[in-house]
Amino acid sequence: MNHTSHTPVSHGGRHSMGIRNPRIVDFSTNINPAGIPNLAVSALYRGLGKAAEYPDARSADLVSALARYTGLGRAHILAGNGATEIIYNFCSSLISGRRVLVPAPTFAEYEAASRLAGCRITFLKTMSLADDLDLFISKIPAGGCVFVCNPNNPTGSMLSKRQISQIIITAAKHSCMVFVDECFIELTQSPKESVISMVKKYDNLFVLRSLTKSFGLAGVRVGYAAASKEAVRTLYNVKIPWSISCMAQEAGIAALRDRQHLTRSRKIIKTESEFLRNKMAKMPGIQCSPSSANFVLLKTRHDSAKLQKRLLQRGVLVRDCANFRGLGSNYIRVAVRSRRENLLLLRALEAVA
Repeated sequence: MNHTSHTPVSHGGRHSMGIRNPRIVDFSTNINPAGIPNLAVSALYRGLGKAAEYPDARSADLVSALARYTGLGRAHILAGNGATEIIYNFCSSLISGRRVLVPAPTFAEYEAASRLAGCRITFLKTMSLADDLDLFISKIPAGGCVFVCNPNNPTGSMLSKRQISQIIITAAKHSCMVFVDECFIELTQSPKESVISMVKKYDNLFVLRSLTKSFGLAGVRVGYAAASKEAVRTLYNVKIPWSISCMAQEAGIAALRDRQHLTRSRKIIKTESEFLRNKMAKMPGIQCSPSSANFVLLKTRHDSAKLQKRLLQRGVLVRDCANFRGLGSNYIRVAVRSRRENLLLLRALEAVA
C-alpha cells in the first residue's frame, strides 16, 4: 500500500470535535464510569520521580504484573502504548499482505491497520456475529487472519467462549490467525467468556486487552496482548523502544493490584446500562440495541451528524457512528456513565430525538 494514501481513523472524544468547554459531558468515548483506581493515581505521582530517566524498554515489571494477573507466563505477554499500537504492530509484522476477514460494523482500526500492511480485506456485514457465526466461519481465509471484537464495538454484541473457540479451532485447521479484541470483556457481566487462557494451547490465537477500559487509564496509554511465545517475540522485535512511559508502567502495575475496581465497575455498568436502555427503549424514534458492554448503540430517525450537533447544544457529546463501515447515517453510540450524567443524556434525547 502507498502509505501516503493512509487516512487515520476518526474516533469520538472532545479533541476530535475541537471541544474545549469542560461542562460538555462526553458520552462519545467508552471510558470506565468508575474512573481510575486510587492506587494508580498514587503510582502516577511516584512515576513522576522517574521522569528524568528512560523507562524500561521491555516493561519487565509491568509484564510480570500482567503475567500474574492473567495467569500466563511472561513469555506469552506483550505490553504496549495502548491497544492501538499493538494492532498496528500485529498487522505489519504478523499478517502483512495476507487475506483478512473482518465483521462490519466493528472497531475501524482493524481495517486501517490491515490496509496499511497491504492486506486484502473481506467484510461480513452483521449486527450480531453470534447470529451469523456459521457464515463467518465458512469465510475464514486460509493462511490469513480474522478479527473479532468481543464484545463488539459499536454494537455491544458478544460471543461466548464456546463460539470463539469454534472460530479458533477452524482457523487453526486453515493456518489462519485469530485476533480477538477483549478490551471491553472485563467490564461485561461475563468476563469468564474470555479466551485469553487459550493462547497456551493455540499458536494462532492473539488476544488484545487494554487497561484503558478495564482500569480507566485512557489518558495514560497501557495495553497488552497475550499470544504464543513466537508471536510475542516477533512483536517485541518491531516495537518502538521506550513506548510506555515510566508513569504508565507504574500506573499499570498499581491498577492491576486493585481487583475490586473491576467489581465496582461492573456493578455500576450493570445498574446504569439497564437504567439507560429501559428509558431509551421507551422513547419514540429510537431503537436501542442490546449490549453486553459499557456502551449502547442507538438507531434514530434523525441524521446522526445533525443529532450529534443538537445534543451538543444541550451539553452532551455522543458518537456519530456514520463512519463505521456497515452502519448508516442514523446511528449514534452512547457510553454508560454515572446516574447524574445519564439523566442529563436522557433529558437531552427526550428534547431532540
